[in-house]
Amino acid sequence: MNFRVPHTLALLFLLMIAALVATWLIPQGHFQTDEANRVIPGSYEVVDERHLMTPLELFTAIPRAFAAASDIIFFLFIIGGVLAIVRATGTIDALLGRLLERFGNKPSMLIFAVVFVFALASSAVGSSGEYIPFVLILVALCRAMRMDPMTAVGMVVAGYGVGYGLAAFNPYTVVVAQGIADLPTYSGWSVRLALLVPFVLIAVHHVWSYASRVRENPEASMVYGDPPPEGGEPPSEYPTMRGGHVAIVIGFFAALGIAVWGIATRGWYLNELGAAFFILGLFAAAIGKLGPSMASEKFIEGARQLTETAILVGIARGIALIMEDGQILHTIVHYLSLPLSLVGAEFSAVGMMIIQAVLNLFIPSGSGQAFVTMPLMAPLGDLVGVSRQVAVMAYQMGDGFTNMIIPTNAILMGILGMAGISYAKWFRFCLPLILKLYAAGAVTLMAMVWLGFS
Repeated sequence: MNFRVPHTLALLFLLMIAALVATWLIPQGHFQTDEANRVIPGSYEVVDERHLMTPLELFTAIPRAFAAASDIIFFLFIIGGVLAIVRATGTIDALLGRLLERFGNKPSMLIFAVVFVFALASSAVGSSGEYIPFVLILVALCRAMRMDPMTAVGMVVAGYGVGYGLAAFNPYTVVVAQGIADLPTYSGWSVRLALLVPFVLIAVHHVWSYASRVRENPEASMVYGDPPPEGGEPPSEYPTMRGGHVAIVIGFFAALGIAVWGIATRGWYLNELGAAFFILGLFAAAIGKLGPSMASEKFIEGARQLTETAILVGIARGIALIMEDGQILHTIVHYLSLPLSLVGAEFSAVGMMIIQAVLNLFIPSGSGQAFVTMPLMAPLGDLVGVSRQVAVMAYQMGDGFTNMIIPTNAILMGILGMAGISYAKWFRFCLPLILKLYAAGAVTLMAMVWLGFS
C-alpha cells in the first residue's frame, strides 16, 4: 500500500495533538520576568500545581487560535480581494508581459534580483507579510518562463529567511535582542550586512539549481500535475502596458512604501498594511473603471480563493497556543540551555543557534523569542566565552533561517497557501537549503568566536 502524505491541514492538526500530549509529559514551569517582560536568568521553577490540559481544550484552542491570528487572516482576505480587482483591470497581465520582455531569457537574473531585494528589505526593516501580495504575480511569471510555483515561493521565502537570519537593522529582532543583551543598538551592522551577500548566493544557487532542472524537464517539478492556484495561471496573450496600468503599478508600490515607512517609524503592522491595500483596491477600481458592483464581485471572488489559506494560518497558530496554555515553553528553554555550559565557546555558539532554531517552532514571533531566550543566552555566553554580539547573531540565524520551514509560521503558511503548495512538498524543497544555511551559519559563528567579534 502506497503511503500518501496527509493534507497540510491534517498535518497541522496532528501537530496540535502532539503539542497537547507534550503538555502531559514535559514538566510545567516558568521563569520570572521583569517589567519589560524579559526572563530573569536563574529564576526557573516548576509549577506547584500541574494543570493537565484536556482533549476539550485542544478543540477550544482552535477558535482561540483563529482569533489570535485574525490580523494575518484578515490581511490575506484583503490581499486576495485587492489582487483580484487589480487583475480585472488588466494591470497584472500587462506587467507580466513587460517583465517577460526583460527577464524572459534571464531567469537566473530574476531569481537573484527577487531573493536579494527581499533579503535586503527583511534585513533592513523586517519585511515579511508585505511579500504576500507578490506571490501570485511571481507564480504566473515563473510559469510563463517554464518554471513552477515552487520556484516562485522559493524566491520569496529564501529572501525572507536569509534577510531575517542576517538582519542588519531589523527592528523586530536586532533592536530587541541587542537591547536585552545590553549592546549598542545596530552595533555590528556592517558585518551582518557584508555576510548577507554570501548567504543570499547560497539561497540563489539552491533555487536556481531546482528551477533549471524544471526548465529542462517539467516532470522534475515537485508540483508537477498539481493544479495552478487561481490567479497564478499566465494569460495566453499579454495586453499592452497603458497609462492606467502604470498608475495602478505606481499606486501599488506607493501603498507598499507608505506601509513599510509606517511599520519602521510608527509601529504599524498588518492592520495598517491591510488598510493601505484596501485603499489601493478602491484606487485601482476607479482607474480601471470597474464600477462598484464589478469591483465588489471581484473582491469577494479573490477573498474566497484564500479561505483555505486562512484556515491553515489559524490552525498553525493553535500549536504554539496549546504549548503556552500548557506552560511548557519555558521548561523547554530551560533544559535546552543547560548543555551549553559543558562545551567550548565555539560549539556553544553553534549550540545557541540550534537551540534558537528548535525554539522557533514553539515561539514563531521573533521579538517574543528574543524576550524569552536572550536574557538567558547573553549571560550564559559570558560564562562560556561567547560574546554577546555572537549570541545575538546565533539568535538571529536560529530564528531567521527556521522561519523558512516551521509550520507554526503564519506568514509561511500564508505564502504556501497563496501558491497552492502543500507543506509536505515545501518541506522537501526547503530542507536541503536550510541545512546549507545552517552549515554556513555554524562556520560563521565559530569564526566570529575565534576572531573575537564583539
